[in-house]
Amino acid sequence: MNSSPTDAGLARTIVVVPALDEGDNVGDLVREVLALGVEAVVVADNGSSDDTAAQAVAAGAVVVAEPRRGYGFACMTGTTRAVAEGAEFVAYIDADHSSRPDELTRLVGPLATDDADLVLGSRTLGTISDGAMAPHQRFGNWLSSRLMGRLYSIDVTDLGPYRAIRADLVSELDMQEMTFGWPTEMMVKCAKRQARIVEVPVTWDPRRSGKSKVSGTLKGSVLAARHILGVTVRYSR
Repeated sequence: MNSSPTDAGLARTIVVVPALDEGDNVGDLVREVLALGVEAVVVADNGSSDDTAAQAVAAGAVVVAEPRRGYGFACMTGTTRAVAEGAEFVAYIDADHSSRPDELTRLVGPLATDDADLVLGSRTLGTISDGAMAPHQRFGNWLSSRLMGRLYSIDVTDLGPYRAIRADLVSELDMQEMTFGWPTEMMVKCAKRQARIVEVPVTWDPRRSGKSKVSGTLKGSVLAARHILGVTVRYSR
């Protein structure tokens, strides 16, 4: 039986998982992602003090260490390894199970059929489970999306982290933002290159266990919002 374009695309996809102290979550996540038939999973351990790395290795992931704290540092180190391993597509999913691995096919599909260069998982178009996103986060996401649309003439509804991109494109972006603004930088740089950006609906669940580095504290939420808005405005100049 011939495989579908999406199945073939998954086989050419390496999934990057930035992780900081996610030992209770990352093993199950890696196993679920690998079960989809992806080429590999790269866990970028961002200086964890728990057994994140050991759990990821036991589940079948390639683990790369990035001791410099910062979401962008972890994503960039994981991306560098994925590209070096020969990925055609690179996908990103957080380690806490807030995104559903079985929805990865929605992200890879448009890349596999050459209908997109960057595919964004939109929680706004999909489903936000009860308790998964605080009201101030919903407002901040709406505001950032509207601002990006005005500044870059693109129609987006969400700036979430669940996404997939062509490996050759991400290699050309010269990513510099090593904070929670990293996903936003990817979007604005793709928009400025007039890359084909597509949104697909995804589900956003409460993290399975542990405390969020962003929504878990007021400081984390404020810093993330500042980075996201700052990057959105800075690259428009």
